[in-house]
Amino acid sequence: MAEEELILEDELIYYSHTLNPKFKSLIIAPISDVHYGNPLFSKRHFMDTIKYIGSKPNIYTILNGDLCESTIKTSKGEIFKQAGSPQDQRDWIIEKFYPVRKKILGMTIGNHEMRIYNEVGIDICKDIANALSVPYRASGMMLKISFGSGNEYHEDRPYTYWGYFTHGYGGARTKSAKAVKVERVGDRIHADFYLMSHDHEVNVAASVYLVPDPRTRSEKDKKGNETGFTIGRMTARRKMLIKTNAYLKWGGYAEMGGFAPSDLATPIVKLSGEGKPTV
Repeated sequence: MAEEELILEDELIYYSHTLNPKFKSLIIAPISDVHYGNPLFSKRHFMDTIKYIGSKPNIYTILNGDLCESTIKTSKGEIFKQAGSPQDQRDWIIEKFYPVRKKILGMTIGNHEMRIYNEVGIDICKDIANALSVPYRASGMMLKISFGSGNEYHEDRPYTYWGYFTHGYGGARTKSAKAVKVERVGDRIHADFYLMSHDHEVNVAASVYLVPDPRTRSEKDKKGNETGFTIGRMTARRKMLIKTNAYLKWGGYAEMGGFAPSDLATPIVKLSGEGKPTV
């Protein structure tokens, strides 16, 4: 028997979730850029999202970094104005997510938490993930999500979707410059939806591409005679490119730096569990 191939550290893998076969749809409300500890953190909008996630069985979430403000002496930010220490912020985040921990599909790190890791090698996002018992991969995460039944008219076949999320990177000023970053990721990894955060700018766009349908048939000419060749169709598939929101009101660093106000409303991803699979 061949030895199972070793998965390398930091190699991209996927986490598979098989959810309720009775779901007719699945909703993912991503949470990122909470920045708890920042004096401009909007607790109301954040808690509204937590409440929404817990309101129905088919609503889930992913955590995509910058949950804590994590200002330290060597970083940007107002260290004397932030609420509590990074440890206090970590513990508060754990407390607030604990009631919906079973609805968290996965978690990554953000550049704010990376400040601590880069200085002392401590990953507070990993602490949060361990406390909540959720999958964690710092750089980004691929998900395989299966739920429902009746896919392709087979009663026992679930609907399966692929999603990829990563916190994001770099600075950008315009909406297009922010949106193109998630578009680039969509060119490199196959998925049905992609989530990127960091820029505090909500943007949702569909991208359509063609894939071969594996079903084939004999080619016929205009008279209905077989040509001797086997052919197949190309099928259009849609992938969704999503930039997520932040939970910071406008002011401070954003105002002084000339950045636009953040959209405080969370975009949602809806996956169909009836008829043709759609995102």
